[in-house]
Amino acid sequence: MVRKWICVTALAVAVPQAHAQDAEAQKLREELRQMQQRVDALEQRPRQTGENAFNPSISLILQGTAARSSQDPAAYRIDGFAPSGGEVAPAPRSFSLGESELIISANIDPYFRGQLTAALTPENEVEVEEAFFQTLGLGKGFTLKGGRFLSGIGYQNEIHQHAWDFQDAPLPYKAFLGGRLNDDGVQLRWLAPTDLFLEFGAELGRGRAFPSADSSRNGAGAWSLFAHAGGDLGVSTAWRTGLSYLQVKPEDRAFEDSDSLGNPVSQSFSGTSKLWIADFVLKWAPNGNATITNFKLQGEYFRRDESGSLTYDDGTALNGAYASRQSGWYLQGVYQFMPRWRAGLRYDRLDHGTVDNAIVTGGLGPSAADFGPLMTAYNPSRSTVMLDWSPSEFSRLRLQLASDKSRADVTDNQVLLQYIFSLGAHGAHTF
Repeated sequence: MVRKWICVTALAVAVPQAHAQDAEAQKLREELRQMQQRVDALEQRPRQTGENAFNPSISLILQGTAARSSQDPAAYRIDGFAPSGGEVAPAPRSFSLGESELIISANIDPYFRGQLTAALTPENEVEVEEAFFQTLGLGKGFTLKGGRFLSGIGYQNEIHQHAWDFQDAPLPYKAFLGGRLNDDGVQLRWLAPTDLFLEFGAELGRGRAFPSADSSRNGAGAWSLFAHAGGDLGVSTAWRTGLSYLQVKPEDRAFEDSDSLGNPVSQSFSGTSKLWIADFVLKWAPNGNATITNFKLQGEYFRRDESGSLTYDDGTALNGAYASRQSGWYLQGVYQFMPRWRAGLRYDRLDHGTVDNAIVTGGLGPSAADFGPLMTAYNPSRSTVMLDWSPSEFSRLRLQLASDKSRADVTDNQVLLQYIFSLGAHGAHTF
């Protein structure tokens, strides 16, 4: 009897609980149905296509200089090395508007982002420095970039000019890359899933500029590989190092010069150019706090091997085999000794190395002096000091002094004042 009473009591309790659970489940189902209806309605609404639909990040960099130099910047050259045709000369004398940069970037959709960097030159011209798309969700640590972009080789090449620690590029960048390398092509990066920073990249490019020569060809005219590694040494020190390789096949890479008598001469190179770059960066800040004081040590070593044929044309074209092995390096340190104030020192050097010119060694007529900078056995160097003040993260004023020995038997003493102002939102720079 007792057992029967217990069963009846349990049944009486369970039935209302089951009904309550069914009611709760029905209520949840109704809420989900209503939510789905709202989502469907939102998806069916027409997309906004007016002006407010495009809301990118826009920034503008303003730069300018006041410079004084003992040698004419218009006559600048790097003796011992083929002229690159790039913007490698010192800043013009007196007051000069520097290159302004207009940067527009935004996420295109959940899969891609885009960026445009337009350089507004003092000559009232607009140049496209970068215009690329970049993937956001490839996964597995991969990122694909396509369009025109600054190459990932070396360390400083990928940094925009306004973020450099000195006003101009080191001599190896001027001699081997025409200041810096940006090309039209594609880039694939892979970031390894490790505690140690490990990054690998590969690029295929058109070869539109020095050390290549833009030509009408199918396929890639340049390709490069790079690898970077980095990490922390305690809480105050961080480091990064890398190795890069660039290979191009220029066709008729030409420049105009004059022979030993002042007569006009055209020289052009066709063949293979291979460039190795080793880079390292060391940063120190007490307990990782860089707002008060910090120190940055940066250096890169370049070595270029070229082989092919050289054409010397002073009215009668001469052809001969050409091979060279040349190198260069720079080392710089920048110390923030108090908030907003930094001081820096940089030393650059190039090594003319070995140059084998069959036109000269074969006694075909022209002498080494007729080839101008290409056959000048000279090792250029330069020493630079700078002091800058940054009232805020959007402004910087810089004083720079340099002793430039890029030309044989000539020292160019340079004094420069520079301003850099940033308007609008601007993304973080690389390490």
